[in-house]
Amino acid sequence: MYDVIVIGARCAGSPAAMLFARQGYRVLLLEKAKFPQDTLSSHYIHQPGVALLDRWGLLDELRNAGCRPINHQSYEALGVRLEGFSLPVEGHRTTYAPRRFVLDPILAQGAVAAGVEFRESCAVNDLLFEGDQVVGVRYTTPGGTEATERARLVVGADGMRSLVARKVGAPKVIERPRMTCTYYSYWAGVPAHFELYERPGRWIALAPTNDDLTLIMTYFPQSQFADVRTTVEASYLEAVRTTAPELYERMSAGTRVEQMYGTGAQENYFRKAFGPGWALIGDAVHHKDSITARGITDAFIQAQSLTDHIGEGLHDDAALTAALKRYERDLDATFYSFYQGALNVAELKPERHTEMVRKMVGHQDLIDRYFSTVSGAYSFDDFYNNELLAVLDQS
Repeated sequence: MYDVIVIGARCAGSPAAMLFARQGYRVLLLEKAKFPQDTLSSHYIHQPGVALLDRWGLLDELRNAGCRPINHQSYEALGVRLEGFSLPVEGHRTTYAPRRFVLDPILAQGAVAAGVEFRESCAVNDLLFEGDQVVGVRYTTPGGTEATERARLVVGADGMRSLVARKVGAPKVIERPRMTCTYYSYWAGVPAHFELYERPGRWIALAPTNDDLTLIMTYFPQSQFADVRTTVEASYLEAVRTTAPELYERMSAGTRVEQMYGTGAQENYFRKAFGPGWALIGDAVHHKDSITARGITDAFIQAQSLTDHIGEGLHDDAALTAALKRYERDLDATFYSFYQGALNVAELKPERHTEMVRKMVGHQDLIDRYFSTVSGAYSFDDFYNNELLAVLDQS
């Protein structure tokens, strides 16, 4: 019998498995894919996520995999341009936007190095119950046979369509409608930093990634998804041309090297985070519009939070229940402001904050703190302080 079974070995599951193993627990990590395998992603790791990678001893692996460092950010909308960068977290200001077929194996290898038993190409089909208590999993092996394993705790890190959440009936305790859809691809010969462009109804994001390629993402209102999905390339290029003409010229001198990727499944929710014998992390417990690129960083933070709260209390019923309650409370406290912030951006209405952005021009400290509210290096409450109000009150 295992202490912990983690289902899903990507940005939430592998770190959680690794951290449980480092606490001395016997951990099984199950993944339906066979790595390396790509997945839809906004790629970007904000400063708190980079700090955690360093704390876990995995940051050098990411750097050595050829992911270009990012040290500069710009935002442009309605004739206003801000340039700067988020403040550091634990001494880390440089960020990265790795391909997922690069990042996810690094995380899984970190788990294996910690002593986790990692099984790829294993599709979990069901949970094992004793009464209302989850006590294990039933899954299909790479050879096609059915197997079962038991554990004290089953952790669902299995994404928005989480089987664990479905089988335990974890309700969505907060939910908002879909707001955007997104399409993206990778370009050679398009130099870039971390760039954001906005106009009413459109959002463009760029970031350098592996293999000297640049990720270029476009966002549209969810109401346009049915039309955009039938004219993806034309809609993508037109969005860039009309939102960021200078970028469009750079793209014309470069080459798109991969197909278009995209989704309209931009869900916005918090789920119930735990129950008897189970817990959820990553997109299984909380998802918001990817427009602020918080997914990877949030998954890292949740993995650290869950394992920190449980600590040595996994086999003490009262201690485990109390730890999971604290974990759930921290989810709300940590991520609700980011959730609301992402939904505000996903409205694709830059005119609502253009005047504030315009007045910040020339105040570099405010600009960097503004960028830091999205990264998590600076709180929204601290940003909206007397210094900002004094600048905004200027005629």
